[in-house]
Amino acid sequence: MLVVGEAFNIGDALFYAVLFIILMWLVKIVAWKPVTKMMQDRSDKIANDIDTAEKSRTEALELAKQRKEALVNSQAEANEIISKAQQTGDKRRESIINDANLDAKTIKENAEKDIAQQKRDALASTKDDVADLSIEIASKIIQKNLDANDQKTLIDSYIKGLDSHESN
Repeated sequence: MLVVGEAFNIGDALFYAVLFIILMWLVKIVAWKPVTKMMQDRSDKIANDIDTAEKSRTEALELAKQRKEALVNSQAEANEIISKAQQTGDKRRESIINDANLDAKTIKENAEKDIAQQKRDALASTKDDVADLSIEIASKIIQKNLDANDQKTLIDSYIKGLDSHESN
């Protein structure tokens, strides 16, 4: 025990120095290696964490770059799809218009054929009516009953003469 105020005793100092050296030697044997190992492990872990964090940051940057490229590619694909859809729509519109025009032309031709047929039917009906009426009038005028077939033949030849006269 060190007592303040007494004279310095070299034997006590040597004793304390030997005790200190023994204590340091024991500390080195018992605690120093585990503590330095724990400190080295901690240092290695921190270094690994820093490396892992750097690697993760690099991977995150790479993923962000890939996502940006994918976004650009997807936008290009979307634009291409829209362009193709517009072209398809334009072709479909042209096809529909062409089909409608063909249908309208067919309907018009059929209507013209129907009109011509109705005109021919009406003309034939009119010829028959005119023939019958002419026979009646002729019969009354000449007061003579002609044979109906003879009268019809006479009227038909007269009407044919009129048709050929109109076509010239």
